[in-house]
Amino acid sequence: MSIWQYANPVKFLEMSRKIRRFLDPLAVILVVVALIWGFFFTPDDYKQGSTVKIIYLHVPAAMIAINAWFMMVVGSLIWLIRRHHVSALAAKSAAPIGLVMTLITLITGAFWGQPMWGTFWAWDPRLTSFFVLFIFYIGYIALWPAIEDYQTAADMTSILALVGGVFAILSRYAVNFWNQGLHQAASLSLDKEENVSDVYFFPLLLAIVGFIFLFVSLTLYRTETEILKRRLLALRAQKGELND
Repeated sequence: MSIWQYANPVKFLEMSRKIRRFLDPLAVILVVVALIWGFFFTPDDYKQGSTVKIIYLHVPAAMIAINAWFMMVVGSLIWLIRRHHVSALAAKSAAPIGLVMTLITLITGAFWGQPMWGTFWAWDPRLTSFFVLFIFYIGYIALWPAIEDYQTAADMTSILALVGGVFAILSRYAVNFWNQGLHQAASLSLDKEENVSDVYFFPLLLAIVGFIFLFVSLTLYRTETEILKRRLLALRAQKGELND
C-alpha cells in the first residue's frame, strides 16, 4: 500500500474522516486537561511568579507555528514535484492555523517577557524572526485569492512557502545561532539543568501533544473543506459550460 494513494481526493476524504472521529475529541480533552492542570494545579515560580504559567500556551503554540510552516514546505514540494492537488490544498489549509498560533506566540511572549525584560517587545533575534514568520503567513494566505488561476496560485504560494522556510528555521534556532539575546533557551531540553522542572514539564508535555493533535485535526478538516470547495467549483464550471 503506497502513501501516494491518498493523493486521490476521494481516498484522502475517507482517511481524514476516519482519523478525525477519534482525533477531534482526543485533542480537545488533552488541551483542556493540560491547561487546567497547568494553570490551576502547578505552583508559581520563585522568580517569575504566576507568569510562568503562560508556558502552557506559549511553548505549544510556538512549536505549532514553526512546524506548521515546515508542513507547508513539504506539501509545497510535493505539489511542485508531483503535482498532487491534495498536498497543495493541505499546505493552504495549514496556513491560517499557523498564523493563529504565531499570533498567540507573539502575544503570550509579550506578556511573559514584560515582567522579566521590562518591556513587551524587543528586537531579539527569536522575536524578530517570529515576527517575520508572521508576515510570511499573512503574505502566503493573501497570495492564494490574489491569483485567479488555481495552478498558478499553487505554484507561487509553494515558492513563497520554500522561501519562508528560512525564517521558520531561524525562529526555531535563533537562540542557538546568536548567543546574545533576551530570549531564554529552549524550555524542553535533554540537559536536565536547562529543562523545566518536572512539576511544569508533565502538564507542558501534555499541552504540546494536545496542540499537535489539534493542529492535525484542524488541518485535516480544512483540507476536506478545500477539496469539497474545488469539487463544487468544478461542478459549477461544468454546469455553466453545459448551459452555454
